[in-house]
Amino acid sequence: MKNYSKITPEGTRDILLGECRARREVEKRLSGIFSLRGYHEVMTPGLEYYDVFRLSGAALPQQEMYKTTDNHGRLLAVRPDSTLPIARMAASRLQSSLRPLRLFYSQQIYRNRPDLSGRSDECTQMGIELLGASGLRADLEAVSLAVEALSACVKDFRIEIGHAKLFPVLANRLALPEEKREELREAIESKNYGMLSALLDPLGDDPAVEAIRRLPRLFGGEEVLREAERWCTGEESRELLGSLKTLYASLKELGLGERLMVDLGLVQARDYYTGVVFSAYVQEVGDAVLSGGRYDELCGKFGMPMPAVGFAMDLDAAAALLPDFPGETEQPEILVYGEAGFEIQAQKLAASLVSQGTACVCSVFDTWEESIEYAKKTGISRVFSVGEATRKLNIGKGETP
Repeated sequence: MKNYSKITPEGTRDILLGECRARREVEKRLSGIFSLRGYHEVMTPGLEYYDVFRLSGAALPQQEMYKTTDNHGRLLAVRPDSTLPIARMAASRLQSSLRPLRLFYSQQIYRNRPDLSGRSDECTQMGIELLGASGLRADLEAVSLAVEALSACVKDFRIEIGHAKLFPVLANRLALPEEKREELREAIESKNYGMLSALLDPLGDDPAVEAIRRLPRLFGGEEVLREAERWCTGEESRELLGSLKTLYASLKELGLGERLMVDLGLVQARDYYTGVVFSAYVQEVGDAVLSGGRYDELCGKFGMPMPAVGFAMDLDAAAALLPDFPGETEQPEILVYGEAGFEIQAQKLAASLVSQGTACVCSVFDTWEESIEYAKKTGISRVFSVGEATRKLNIGKGETP
């Protein structure tokens, strides 16, 4: 039997040294932004009951979840999503709180990737949820906050907006079984035109067929919305396009310029989205670094109906994109060596130096000479010795005062 004790499971990896520091820096920046905008941090358990993620109309694919059982035999899921648990929390623990609820989080999600897509099974996400608020103002707050969060980490990015209801409104006019609709959604999301044609060609020349056929190609600026009106002729679809046009015009005033795009092929896999959806991309990363949208019906499934909108950022991707951020941990300035019998005094001196803002580390070597050699190898500039007499060595000058 093969021994796996020295490797991590597929889809996971160790986060090392400078990567950890960069991730903490992103958390610090985003926490500051979210807090100043009135959002409060929450955390949900890493383990939730499986039922949380299997609600009708908001279910996650069961094959994507890591599952286990508790000591009563009840089925649990290792958290595959943060929005559903926060909706559960809001409905149970925060039901008497004043609305809107402004919440933010930083936590890991775990998703089994049976398609071997190369994506990580373990991902740290940081995001916000604005619960109990509907309409243009709430959507603008969510998207503008996403822009603010991205700007704190990335020099250049692109925001794409769409509408979650446009595809189901058009698909409901087609004579397709549910499983075929899911294949159709996947074809649009991946812009797989061959698969799209194979699904739509047998359906004839229905206007809804032509509208869906064009969805993945409807990408660009405001002109995309005008073109879409030619193909999406139903009253409900025109109403959706009108609301998207209003949002687009408002967001232009944020100064996004050409970084703001309309993508009517933006068909989120999450069933719970009901309104505007948006994603952010950067050139260095193939997948979206941030995604979110409106989910007005989700909280009602937990017994507390209220509109909501939110987004999540891939913290690992954002950390890797920090401009001009030094990856390595700050190098200590001083190495403190305690002679035999003076070990505690050495620890006290190190604590005193740290309290004054000086980075230092205690020597764990038995001799002064070994301590000096270690300082030279690691680039520490000064060595202090605590004993009967105090010694200080400046490595750069090689002198003992």
